[in-house]
Amino acid sequence: MNAIDMSCQRLAAKNEKHIPGDEMIWLFLLGDMVCFALFFGLYSYTKLSQHAFFVESQQALNLHTGSLNTVLLLASSWFVVLSVKAARRQMAAASRWFLLPAFLCGAGFAVVKVWEYKEKAAAGINFLSNDFYLFYYLITGMHFAHVLIGLPLLLYFAIALRRDRLDAKTLNNLESSAIYWHMVDLLWIVIFPLIYLVQ
Repeated sequence: MNAIDMSCQRLAAKNEKHIPGDEMIWLFLLGDMVCFALFFGLYSYTKLSQHAFFVESQQALNLHTGSLNTVLLLASSWFVVLSVKAARRQMAAASRWFLLPAFLCGAGFAVVKVWEYKEKAAAGINFLSNDFYLFYYLITGMHFAHVLIGLPLLLYFAIALRRDRLDAKTLNNLESSAIYWHMVDLLWIVIFPLIYLVQ
């Protein structure tokens, strides 16, 4: 094989479209997003018949904690993007270091969310208080569970990426975890305005 043929093969490989992550993670996320979409739809439908009551209950939510959590998750996702870019360039050390602030921002989200739940409990508000808070705890609680699943993945890769050269399987697993974490971020971008802001 001559140099021209090899160069053409490299160019073809470079231009070949690549869907990041594993196919199964996309199927899982599709099902997950459909599930959340159903809850969003049910929340919106119930709100139509109890609009004034939902708006009144919404006033007790802490916009500062909701806004802080939005910033934390967006920052975490940005660090994950930088980590995956570094991994694709075989920069394992840089990839690891980007995952550390991604994990810390995600952990910060978890701490703020627990504090918010404790704040509601201290005020005597729980999921049985009314329909609004039933949806509030159900939707944000499901999302919080997803955050708790994603955090160990970020920490695992922050520790595991020690080799100088990343093999295809490790990169694929990292991309799959990153896709999951971006879904967590995307869900919160919908949840925050839907539950906290839109009246």
